[in-house]
Amino acid sequence: MLYHFQLDLSDVDQGIYETLDFRLYQHPSEIPAYLLTRAMAYALSFQPGLEFSAEGLSDPEAPAMRSLGNHGAVDMWIEIGNPSAKKLHKAGKTARQVVIYTYKSADVLIDDIKKNDVHRAEDIQIYALDMAFLNQLEAKMKSNNKWSVLVQHGHVDVGIGDQSISTDVRAYKVSN
Repeated sequence: MLYHFQLDLSDVDQGIYETLDFRLYQHPSEIPAYLLTRAMAYALSFQPGLEFSAEGLSDPEAPAMRSLGNHGAVDMWIEIGNPSAKKLHKAGKTARQVVIYTYKSADVLIDDIKKNDVHRAEDIQIYALDMAFLNQLEAKMKSNNKWSVLVQHGHVDVGIGDQSISTDVRAYKVSN
């Protein structure tokens, strides 16, 4: 299924005020929480040049999203869920910045990273979205979605019609 998102983004923390207009295809194997985490990750990490992987879920080696810098180098590599340590190792060697947005257990992800000697593990930024928040978004999701997204001090408010759905985005680091 194809979903259209128009997000009026007000990211007070980063000083970004943009209207994001994009489409996401939901792969048959993809659960709604994954799709919505992709949409929220795009808004929360937005910068000019941020793009979804052209291959989508069909290429397990490609990032979910990336931002290219000068000369085609990968500035930011974004993953969704709990990616494998092998993939994160590759990301750490390839990109200047590696970011993960998960709706699963961040602790399990961090343990896996620590056990597998991931390159530059301490630099990986991990953000967790609450499943209750994602479930509320899923209940409001349509094929065409026009939402307002306010980000301030790690807190996200999503306005859908006359309703607001909120969550705190929890940040994690891999410590030695």
